[in-house]
Amino acid sequence: MIRFGIVGTNWITEEFIQSASHLPDFQLTAVYSRTEEKGRQFADKYDVKHVFTNLEEMAKSDCLDAVYIASPTSFHAEQSIVFLQNNKHVLCEKPLASNPQEVEAMIATAKKHQVLLMEAMKTTFLPSFKAIQKHIHKIGKVRMYFSSYCKYSSRYDAYREGNILNAFNPIFSNGSLMDLGVYCIYPLVLLFGEPKSIKANGVMLESGVDGNGMVLLKYDDFEAVVVHSKISTSYLPIEIQGEEGTMIIQNPSTPGKLEIRYRNGELEKINEETEHPSMYYEVEEFLRLIQAGKRESMINSYDHSLITARILAEARKQIGLVYPADHKV
Repeated sequence: MIRFGIVGTNWITEEFIQSASHLPDFQLTAVYSRTEEKGRQFADKYDVKHVFTNLEEMAKSDCLDAVYIASPTSFHAEQSIVFLQNNKHVLCEKPLASNPQEVEAMIATAKKHQVLLMEAMKTTFLPSFKAIQKHIHKIGKVRMYFSSYCKYSSRYDAYREGNILNAFNPIFSNGSLMDLGVYCIYPLVLLFGEPKSIKANGVMLESGVDGNGMVLLKYDDFEAVVVHSKISTSYLPIEIQGEEGTMIIQNPSTPGKLEIRYRNGELEKINEETEHPSMYYEVEEFLRLIQAGKRESMINSYDHSLITARILAEARKQIGLVYPADHKV
């Protein structure tokens, strides 16, 4: 049994707990919140005894073995390092940190204290993504990767009325690229590695974050196009175009229907059953690694997280997106 604490009491944490509860080796034992009242209210929903309002006290506690961090991105590095330094395993939401320097510091701390650190990018553990990896050879030499994640944010309505919520506040290292674009970039890195070069553009909002944008990534034999937005919605699928056919995938964050359209007109539909909630599979991997004494995932590896962080940082640099967190390193 792996005893978990959580940092962050939002909808993604609810989804995490509901998904993880399907695993018999998962036990929720601690909740962190800035206020005792909110923390207790959340903890009572899941019959959790321990509530903390001091992060260091929680990290030092012997009531947990691991922690799931779902706070705003600007807090990821600092909070993760506190737990890592106290020999707690850390599963931290994507993107892993505000910039590559923070990611490097997190990795260095995990290695020093011989504990597990993993980025909670759920996509790459899903059966549907494994199906992409299994069948991609069928399309021949890859020539184009196109991925779009454009989803109008409900919080943008408040923004348009003059109320800037966390999702559009640079203090929290947010914005379209970091929140949604990463879902297109991380799987790309896992499939094809680090690009040779990137070009980025974006539409900056008055609050100081990007509302939407595009990233062009150059590889040796093909190019990748990533389109992202929090201020408009797209219904386009992902396409991986090869010389023998095109793989078409629905939904970048939780790949669904998968099919290959071959040059000769044939259509192959590939169905991979997803038996559990989408976050189940990343937690399953995290628990397996702990129980096996492993300190790094070979799927959401340190290299994959670092490459993704470097791409995000370079894209931000090109569009002039700077976070307060960038001045701390």
